[in-house]
Amino acid sequence: MQFLGRIFDTVSSVSNLFSNPYRVRDVQLSEYNGKVLLRQEGRLVLYRNQQSQSWDCLLLCPESSSVALRLFQVSSEADAMNWFPQYTLKLRPFYEMLRPPLKPEMLQPIVDCVRNHPDYSSAHVAVDIGLRDCLKHNYILSQMNARDAQGQTPLHLACERGDVGCVRELLEECQARTDIKDKNGETPMHCAAKQDSALIIEVLCAQLCAGVNELNASGETPMHIACRLGRVEVVKGLLGGGARCDIMGSNGYPIHAAMKFSEKSCAEAILSSNPNQLLAEDPVYGGTPLHWVKTPEMSRILLDRGCNVNYLSKTGESPLHILTKRGRFEAAMTLLTHGADPNIKGQDGNTALHLAMKLDHMDLIKALMVFGADVEVHNDVGETPGLIAARTSKGFDEIMYVATAVTAMTRGFVEVDGLKTGSKKMDRLLCLDGGGIKGLVLIQMLISLEKEAGRPIRELFDWVSGTSTGGILALAIVHGKSMEYLRCLYFRMKEQVFKGSRPYESGPLEEFLKNEFGENTKMTDVTHPRVMVTSVLADRHPGELHLFRNFDPPVLQRDPPYTSTATFQPLTVPQEQLVWRAARSSGAAPTYFRPMGRFLDGGLLANNPTLDAMTEIHQYNKALRAQGREADVSRLGVVLSLGTGKPPQVAVNSVDVFRPSNPLELAKTFVGARELGKMLVDCCTDSDGCAVDRARAWCEMADINYHRLSPQLSQEVMLDEVSDAVLVDMLWETQMYLYEHRDVIHTLCQQLLQL
Repeated sequence: MQFLGRIFDTVSSVSNLFSNPYRVRDVQLSEYNGKVLLRQEGRLVLYRNQQSQSWDCLLLCPESSSVALRLFQVSSEADAMNWFPQYTLKLRPFYEMLRPPLKPEMLQPIVDCVRNHPDYSSAHVAVDIGLRDCLKHNYILSQMNARDAQGQTPLHLACERGDVGCVRELLEECQARTDIKDKNGETPMHCAAKQDSALIIEVLCAQLCAGVNELNASGETPMHIACRLGRVEVVKGLLGGGARCDIMGSNGYPIHAAMKFSEKSCAEAILSSNPNQLLAEDPVYGGTPLHWVKTPEMSRILLDRGCNVNYLSKTGESPLHILTKRGRFEAAMTLLTHGADPNIKGQDGNTALHLAMKLDHMDLIKALMVFGADVEVHNDVGETPGLIAARTSKGFDEIMYVATAVTAMTRGFVEVDGLKTGSKKMDRLLCLDGGGIKGLVLIQMLISLEKEAGRPIRELFDWVSGTSTGGILALAIVHGKSMEYLRCLYFRMKEQVFKGSRPYESGPLEEFLKNEFGENTKMTDVTHPRVMVTSVLADRHPGELHLFRNFDPPVLQRDPPYTSTATFQPLTVPQEQLVWRAARSSGAAPTYFRPMGRFLDGGLLANNPTLDAMTEIHQYNKALRAQGREADVSRLGVVLSLGTGKPPQVAVNSVDVFRPSNPLELAKTFVGARELGKMLVDCCTDSDGCAVDRARAWCEMADINYHRLSPQLSQEVMLDEVSDAVLVDMLWETQMYLYEHRDVIHTLCQQLLQL
């Protein structure tokens, strides 16, 4: 049995030896009686165990004469002779400073660190393990600015670990230097900038850290690093601690790093501290931060602060050129909707459209052309975008069709012989349908009309009426907003207004309207052309159509539409009616926005306001005649009705609603109810079909020139659509429709200019 026991002990010893020879353990000193003592340094001794063929390093404990701590038990003399001197050199501060009794679990992380990092000094080990009390040992203090193999000091290591207490101890008690650079040229501040905490930055800056604005070997200051990594709290801490954001690095200023890596909060912090960084040029290309953006969100940060959207870099490229070359459609759209010029020539004389054609990027091609890119401009080698498209684009025919449409509309100015200001005899009426974000269709058609006529819209019409989005545009026209501005505005507005889920918060829409029309602007502040915006009075049943006007309503003796059994609050007169409230009331579409007081969306009763506007004008003239003011009467000569696009007609399976008798019939009833509900809403708000037929017949009977323009769309576009790609396709189809109806537009402009 004793023989078997010795075999088991030997096997166990060998097993432990090779499983983890560096595990710290309590051992009895009596086990080493008769063993060969090879070396002793301070409290560390090295034994040769001939029985197990091992070399054992022990740490003697003064508080115990019978127990020691074995630090390693290796089978190689070379390993023993390598580690024993290092242990004796580096462990002394720890076993002298740690409170007895020493336990294996106290020493294990220390010896592991010594073994894993043989280049560490005792000071590095103390920081790595977090033994702040040991930092006060004289030997460790003497190594406070020692460097490891990477050139890092203990302070570098503490900053890299994010140990605020240790950093404070090193700076305040140990006088650690902050200006020492490692092999990468980084000071402790560079290491701190990589952490997601501003506390270390504050501690370093409190000691006037010399490395706060130093460039490392990669040409980055701590601010550059924080921006690249998105450490916004660190950026704020650096700015508060004296760091500069106008130090040029190898790839530009910190703002360029924030843009390159799409770190929104870091960019905002820098721009708030130093707005001049909007104009900062990088050293290689001379590009501003806008040249470095990749996403719409980052673009808006700069554009909302007023940066130059058409700034040319040293290479002669605008931000739009860069985004087009990278194929970044969404970000390019953001620039276009903030006034980027698609016809600026860049490197080699190329416009953004030249570059998009080379990429055959159809979304970008459509967007650029919808926003007025010229397909016939030549680059430095004489190529036009159309010529490039002929070589590379799969959609060449479609591209050239729209290009022809855009060119025709741009150069189709109508000359009218003998036209004299003030010589008109008949009025001109513009009617704008409702349709939410599809108001972009209205804007695109009005842009083409302006280009064809060579006059602003407000000079082409005497009366403007609109419903919902058409009402907002009608008010914008009267107040002199340009169509190109409104197109950009609508693309930007959708991001602000259609947030979250329906019904949307009314606040963003109301703020948008206040910003555009003024918070205190009254309807009568601008009186020409006359404007009528529809809404529905919803404080009564049945509801009534209401018109917001910039003129006094016609006064006629006529029967009220309904006999009232209640007393209603009087309506605000035009002289006191706020423009933004009128716009908000007309656009209070149920399920999309909450009512505006007692008003709902005018589209519920007059999504196509043509007949209602003509009725108003007729009653206005009738009232003038009743007052004996025949000279002020002016009959209608031209009516232009613009729609927001017709969705494709689709088949409906069933609108039958009945009492179900089984689960299958229940499903059919549910489908029928859904289809019937949608049909009822569509019929109530339909602005084409019967509404157009009635208006046309009314005008023919009154000998009025009537024109209706509303493009057929290939897909149904929702009122709250936010996809730029979908909206650009919608405008692309609108442009093709306008070209197909160019003769109608030409005739219309002649009539408008002659009256």
